[in-house]
Amino acid sequence: MVYFSRMSLLTVEGISRQEHGIFSLRDISFSLEPFQKIAIAGETGSGKTSLLKIIAGLLQPTAGWVIFEGKRVLGPDEKLMPGHPAINYLSQHFELRNNYRVEDELEAKNTMAPEEAAKIFSVCRVEHLLKRMTSQLSGGEKQRIALARVLISTPRLLLLDEPFSNLDMGHKQVIKQVVKDISEELGITVMMVLHDAPDILSWADTILVMQEGRIIQDGTPEEIYRHPVNEYCGSLFGMYNLVDPSAGFAPFSRPVGKDKKLFFRPEDVHIANGEEHSVSGIVEGISYWGSYHTMDVNVDGQLICVQIKKPPFGKGDLVQLSLPEEAIWFL
Repeated sequence: MVYFSRMSLLTVEGISRQEHGIFSLRDISFSLEPFQKIAIAGETGSGKTSLLKIIAGLLQPTAGWVIFEGKRVLGPDEKLMPGHPAINYLSQHFELRNNYRVEDELEAKNTMAPEEAAKIFSVCRVEHLLKRMTSQLSGGEKQRIALARVLISTPRLLLLDEPFSNLDMGHKQVIKQVVKDISEELGITVMMVLHDAPDILSWADTILVMQEGRIIQDGTPEEIYRHPVNEYCGSLFGMYNLVDPSAGFAPFSRPVGKDKKLFFRPEDVHIANGEEHSVSGIVEGISYWGSYHTMDVNVDGQLICVQIKKPPFGKGDLVQLSLPEEAIWFL
């Protein structure tokens, strides 16, 4: 859980935003410690970007406040130049000026001594791009230049909105390493809105899940992945099964509440090898995902997805499945 702390780097308390009678954010509260890695997840329109902009002082909340390093962050209705000097927000729709030399584009925002700026350029992997024109850069190179541009204004909190979107796998891996180095080598706390489950789960210390402008669950990646508060949360982080207890996997030691279903991930299901409690099913389809396969197995009219390294079965085969009780979460 994320707890309020007076010593936190950032405290968001009771933030709401209403436009034309419609709430985009409702009573958002959490805190961020120095170097804590918080990822915000949620479907499009859940309020993630609005929340980042309010934290950065670029959007005015209707209610609540943001405290950064012990002082309230003012919104654009309260100051002439919107934004906080120590908080930088980088949108996924960032823009670089066309036909400018990269070093000139960076120099326009630079507040650092040359040796300090050089370290930023090294961390962002852009030293070799400084003499290039912005129109000659790839998407991944532009992303790294945009990161360097916000970093040379010496922020203490960096807010990134979908920094890995629209990148091929090679550039994505480079940007992920750059983000890691920003925190470890430059001592800057980073908070991100992320979309893809593997990026969220592998990067974050804490995940905030948003739906319709509210935080509906927060916790560690494992807590969110294994014990989602509802099907919406579970669906954000990968493939899952949600089946009726009548599937008959095991006699549960825990009471199954009325109208509850069994939630579990495909990798939790095993091919039975003489286990006492197993169920029979017919393979209806097999899909290849590179490092593993998934099988859709029909068990008494319910489709169960099973992850397996290399299935020794084919469509129409009869298989026996088992599922450890500790892998089951009731929704």
